[in-house]
Amino acid sequence: MIYKEKWREVFAMLLVGCLSAIIEVRSVAAERFNVLFVAVDDLRPEFGAYGAGYIHSPNLDRLAKRGVTFNRAYCQQAVCSPSRSSLLTGTRPDTTRVYDLETHFRKALPDVVTLPEHFKSSGYFVQGMGKLFHLDDPQSWSVPLLKPTKGHGAYGLPENNALSKPTADIAAKSRKKSQSKARGPRGPAFESSDVPDSSFHDGAVAEMAVEALRECAANDQAFWLGVGFIRPHLPFVSPTKYWDFYTPASIQLAPNPKRPIGAPDYAVSPGGELRSYNGVPTGPIPDDLALQLKHGYYAAISYMDAQLGRVLDELDRLGLTEKTIIVLWGDHGWKLGEHGGWCKHTNFENDTNAPLIISVPGLTSAGQRTNALAEFVDIYPTLAAICGLSLPTHLEGTSLVPILHDPSASLKNAAFSQYPRSVDGKQLMGYSMRTDRYRFTRWVYREDPAKIDAVELYDHQTDPQENVNIANEPAHAEVVEKLTVQSLLGWGGALSTPSRESKR
Repeated sequence: MIYKEKWREVFAMLLVGCLSAIIEVRSVAAERFNVLFVAVDDLRPEFGAYGAGYIHSPNLDRLAKRGVTFNRAYCQQAVCSPSRSSLLTGTRPDTTRVYDLETHFRKALPDVVTLPEHFKSSGYFVQGMGKLFHLDDPQSWSVPLLKPTKGHGAYGLPENNALSKPTADIAAKSRKKSQSKARGPRGPAFESSDVPDSSFHDGAVAEMAVEALRECAANDQAFWLGVGFIRPHLPFVSPTKYWDFYTPASIQLAPNPKRPIGAPDYAVSPGGELRSYNGVPTGPIPDDLALQLKHGYYAAISYMDAQLGRVLDELDRLGLTEKTIIVLWGDHGWKLGEHGGWCKHTNFENDTNAPLIISVPGLTSAGQRTNALAEFVDIYPTLAAICGLSLPTHLEGTSLVPILHDPSASLKNAAFSQYPRSVDGKQLMGYSMRTDRYRFTRWVYREDPAKIDAVELYDHQTDPQENVNIANEPAHAEVVEKLTVQSLLGWGGALSTPSRESKR
């Protein structure tokens, strides 16, 4: 790439700029930091720490008070496996070649050193539980990945579990194909049931994490513990006590339920994942059902939040909090009726913008929020830098340590995401770039990226919900031209030296 040398020079300057901040952050700990790495499935940045006080999320908010909350963190592709593969390898989808749920990143990158694997090779005890990779990577762990037993059903009510029980024919197909291509019938999209927290996946994962922390506390070896919660992923199930935090009157429908004006038809997917659940129509979602779905989603957040609280409580009880970095991230955003869509699978802000909270012991900026643009590929180099580990040469992200030191700083002028589409026989890739003011997306042919099918431009200064595509308006031709050049420069061209306007 013609800009490789340029971004390498800038990256080297960034590393130098990070050094003083790394020293300051690390100086508060006399011994090596542990890492608690918390992944949350389908969590959008809508809870207390992000200003949504109507969500009951005391433990997410408690964690935010200990660290820095990133208002503008972006995943590299808004669907589980591509996002997680990108984050955990520190590379982007065009490098991992993972654009779907079936492809493992080791097909394209057989020798890549993943984030947990890097810590393992650096002397850490590395353990994972729950959903971390979408497709597991055994060589990343010191011991095999832990998962809840089959006794934890998708639902609390027997009749709903019966609805989702695969037939013998489906089960046979599942053994021959990937599960995602041989799904059986599904139960309802939401459920409230009077059952214990431990009845579901996340309650079981929290119990595993508590036990793992106790075992780690008994050893002198530094640990990297990955905890993967699956709620609020569909189906939106939770014990009744979490459902009762909310009332229909307290829930508002999406303010922009119509498709963006001027956007290509394929820019927004209707949410086929949701439509596969029992009782959900294939067409538009009626308002009464939309309210129930949002109710279930919010309750699922609160249920997950309580499980996070159990893990944080144990970390405190064991005296490990002041020795442990905590990173919490949602693998991508989620639509709850915005643009008439549901789920993820787009390049829009609702889907690419996701939660990221980083807590480091002794951080003087604890409790602050930052508007700095950040990407999930930045998490790998950030953790390595804080813990004093080398930075592998394959990384395609930037350490966020300067932002942790000074939340008003800036490291890059754009964040990048992408999403593939198959449209009328055309194989397209939508390359999307979020700058401070704009979202700019180029839909190109995968076999010939120079050939453009459509362009989208949204001005967040006047249209933060991305409701009107202004790319084809003559008044914005100059902006489109400039953003096209910037987009083609890619992530390396977006790097900048960190600002120090409010150095502490």
